[in-house]
Amino acid sequence: MAIPTSSSPTQLASAAGAATEIPRYTSALSAVTTLFFLWGFITSLNDILIPYLKAIFQLSYTQANLINLCFFGAYFLMSIPAGKLVARVGYQRGMLLGFVVAAVGAFLFYPAAAQRAYPLFLGALFVLASGITLLQVAANPYVAILGPPASASARLTLTQAFNSVGTTLGPVLGSAFLLSRLPALNTATTAASIDVRAVQLPYLVIGSMLLLISLLLSRVNLPQLIPAEEEALAASHRRAWHYRHLMLGVLGIFAYVGAEVAIGSHLVSYLALPSVLGLAPQAAGQKVAFYWGAAMVGRFAGAYLLQKFSPTKLLAFNAAGAIALILLSISSTGALAMWSLLAVGLMNSLMFSTIFTLAVAGLGRHTEEASGLLCTAIVGGALVPVLFGAVADGPGLRWALVLPMLCYLYIGWYGLRGSRPAAVVAPAPFLY
Repeated sequence: MAIPTSSSPTQLASAAGAATEIPRYTSALSAVTTLFFLWGFITSLNDILIPYLKAIFQLSYTQANLINLCFFGAYFLMSIPAGKLVARVGYQRGMLLGFVVAAVGAFLFYPAAAQRAYPLFLGALFVLASGITLLQVAANPYVAILGPPASASARLTLTQAFNSVGTTLGPVLGSAFLLSRLPALNTATTAASIDVRAVQLPYLVIGSMLLLISLLLSRVNLPQLIPAEEEALAASHRRAWHYRHLMLGVLGIFAYVGAEVAIGSHLVSYLALPSVLGLAPQAAGQKVAFYWGAAMVGRFAGAYLLQKFSPTKLLAFNAAGAIALILLSISSTGALAMWSLLAVGLMNSLMFSTIFTLAVAGLGRHTEEASGLLCTAIVGGALVPVLFGAVADGPGLRWALVLPMLCYLYIGWYGLRGSRPAAVVAPAPFLY
């Protein structure tokens, strides 16, 4: 279903002439695009950090996925408070605060490495992710309402494409700095000889970049946007969670992020399987860039396709494609097993932006609250990989890939049926 276009999605806080709106929007989109790049880069580094810390601390798959649990668990705990904060201080100040919190988390990697303590790494990741959560809650709805509603999916997909530039570069640089120092580990003695402090410099640089971008963003005059109040659908209900298409979209985000992270976090281990290619850690880590790079290509293409085709049908098509590629990888060996799984990144490309914009369609003044709920669902990146790891510890990695397939099956249904914004959850009396 196309996003409703019956009314204007935004009002400028101060009136601006039609001739000046387009340049202001272009400048604002350019500034916000930088945010998408940075958090994509940081998030994809987890795919390298997991096998690195797994080897150093001799962790099982389930224990190693505590990294995802702490990182994406921050979305579950912090998204709703972040949504309330953004509604109070505005989009730009929310983004600035997000940068500062994320920078603190990055700097905490230094003492964590100095102490060689896995729990401290998990704590640093939680703080880092809390800052990124605030960035997500502020930036995603800002992009969605920064322009005509009919092109909201295409606009958010374009900014997500630059997020994918970051996720593509992250594994390449992470492999060079971290996995290149990771020999084949067979004994605890070998693991103890690895210098865990190799993570200190990269995260010090990341923290410094976050503070620098925060300073630059504070000097950019972003348009102050206020969601429109007059939309009929939004006017008849008091809270965001009363909308059926939003709550089903929350499950869609949960399934998408869970599937994407579960696959990406275990690609190094999957490509190391003798039945696939038996790659060494650094070589496998470099291949992870193709997974995220495919998402980048798909998002740049999707910014055009979403203006030509129905977002709901494209979402269902990509979900079906992801399922087919996983089935092909499970049932094959060698290079075919590798490339078919890496190609799932291409199918992932349109999912987040399309689910997000379909879920917030017609919510008007509830947009910030809805964004908090949707970003809470990113906790799927914490829970699904842990369950994935538990299956991998048992029947094996190939069987664990069935779990992402189930996630994509739900996403396909949401595109075709669940995204329709007609039905509404009846409000309970105690909420008033």
